[in-house]
Order: sequence, then structure tokens, then C-alpha cells
Amino acid sequence: MQLTSETLPRHLASGLRPLYVIHGDALLLAIEAADSIRAAAREVGYTEQNTLIAEQHFKWAELKNQAISLSLFAERRLIDLRIPNGKPGVEGGAALQDYVTHLSDDVLTLITLPKLDWTAQKSLWFAALAKHGVMISADDIPRDQLPDWLANRLLRQNQSSDKATLEFLADRCEGNLIAAFQEIQKLGLLFPPGEVSFEQVREAVMDVARYDIFKLTEAMLAGDVARYVHVLEGLRAEGTATVLILWAISEEVRTLGKLLQATLSGASLRDAMRNIRVRKERQSLIESTARRLKFLHIERAIGHAARLDKMIKGLHQGDVWDEFLQFGLRFAKS
Repeated sequence: MQLTSETLPRHLASGLRPLYVIHGDALLLAIEAADSIRAAAREVGYTEQNTLIAEQHFKWAELKNQAISLSLFAERRLIDLRIPNGKPGVEGGAALQDYVTHLSDDVLTLITLPKLDWTAQKSLWFAALAKHGVMISADDIPRDQLPDWLANRLLRQNQSSDKATLEFLADRCEGNLIAAFQEIQKLGLLFPPGEVSFEQVREAVMDVARYDIFKLTEAMLAGDVARYVHVLEGLRAEGTATVLILWAISEEVRTLGKLLQATLSGASLRDAMRNIRVRKERQSLIESTARRLKFLHIERAIGHAARLDKMIKGLHQGDVWDEFLQFGLRFAKS
């Protein structure tokens, strides 16, 4: 069974399963999901909790021992297994596969993992967890879904706001769900139930967006000029190394170049993306960008990136940040 952190409460209200697995990179959502499961478990008699952290030198036999050992204090227990790096290794993978085939209603197991790469998601141990347990995705909220997420959070405290205000709030909290959560809570403390106006939000909310180079490249690929400029200004204010920004945008240009070259040779765009291993969650964006570009645009972008490289190294005069701005604007208009 596949759930999200938002749909988990409704599931828990209908009864508990023996195994829950939380995986994703949104710390806030992972914490909330784990807390919800623990609270639901306590309500139905899982009064004892044993926490295991599978770090280096962890003895995987301990997982099975905890499940079968008797307790003087509780008939039902919760085993909270945390795998911080998401890599149980050969021994751990085998232990997990064996463990999930002997689940008991008297032992509720909660396993917490970070965001997993493609290899880990295709592993036998992860497949075993998915087969026998309830999988809860705690991935970060994409920018286009963030206003709806904020609206739902406001609704929980009997507040609401209009679309423009939610977009404004999303811009200020993008990339930092914990900060977004804190800002929503602040609005709940400052203002009574009902609609919160744009002016109230603007005065109350700090600009807590975590600008990063990958959001910059997303905006560049999407041709979203306003967002590109907004994120670029944030990167500049934070003192982000220009060499990292150049690396990120150059990687995207090279990827698109490979795709267009492959299509010129007769390959389909989908096959080309699979061959160069474009991640599944990025395929839609990459595909739409590739369809609007010609190979000439890629050649010009590569030349522009080369000039930027010389500026950063001090071999060519110019304003690097202005060139990054021009790069994004030209790319968006291609």
C-alpha cells in the first residue's frame, strides 16, 4: 500500500498494519508521519517502544531479537528502526527480507529511510518492504503544489487565504517546509480564524526560501523568467559559489545536447532519456524543454557557458552575475 504523509491520518483511523516504512527527503513530513504512527500505536496498546539505529557496526540480529523477546511490562510493542543512510548493506538487506516474512500483530514495526536513489528502490529488500508493509512517501513538496499544501495547512487551523497570497507565501518558503510550517503556525497565533489577507501575510512572513542551484535550473528549463531571476537573486545574496551555478546550468545544457543529438540520429526522445538515465521525476520537464529547443540553441548556450567560465577564472572581463541573468533570459526565450 502506498500513502503520502497527507493521506496517512485517514488510513490510521481505520486501523493499524504491522509494518510502516517512511521514506523521503522532507524532514518535516517524515517526522509528522512517524509521530502520527507512534500516537496511533499507543492508543491501541503498543505501550513499549524500542528504537534501533542502523549505523556502522549495527548488529542486524538485534532487529529479530527485539521482535521475539518477551517483555515483563507490555504485551504489544513498537520497534522503531531508523536507517539514516538508506543503505542496509548485504547483511541488512537479507535481514529485512527475512524479518518482513515473520510479522506479528503484537509487534508494530516502523522503519524510517531517507530519500532513496533508483538503485535502492529496485533492491530486493525495498521490494520486500513494499510487499508486506505500508509505504509512506515523505518527499519534498514541488513548487507548483506548494500553494495547495499551504492552503491545507491553513485550513487545519481554520484559516484561509486567496490564491495570490498563497503564491506569495510559497515564494518565501520554497525549499524549506519546516520554515513554511513555522510561518503557518505564526499566522495562526497572530490572526483569528477566517481569511488572512495579503497585507497581513506580507507583514508577518519572513523570506525563508532556501535558494539552491537546482531550483534555478528548473526555472531555466521551464522558461520561467520571473522565478529564474528570483532564485538567482537569492543565490547571489547568499554568496553561492559561481562555479557551482555554472556547473549546474552546464550539466543541463549538456544533457539537452545529448538528447537532441540522439533525436537527430533517429532515436525517440523517450528512448534517448532512458539511455542517458534522466531521472523519472525530471523527464517531463526535460522532454518539454527539448521539444522547444533546436540544436543551434544548445551550441549558443555552450558558447555562453564557456565565456562565463573564463569570467569566473578571471581570464575574461565582465559581470558574472549579469551574465548568469542573460544566460537564463536567452535560454528561456529560445
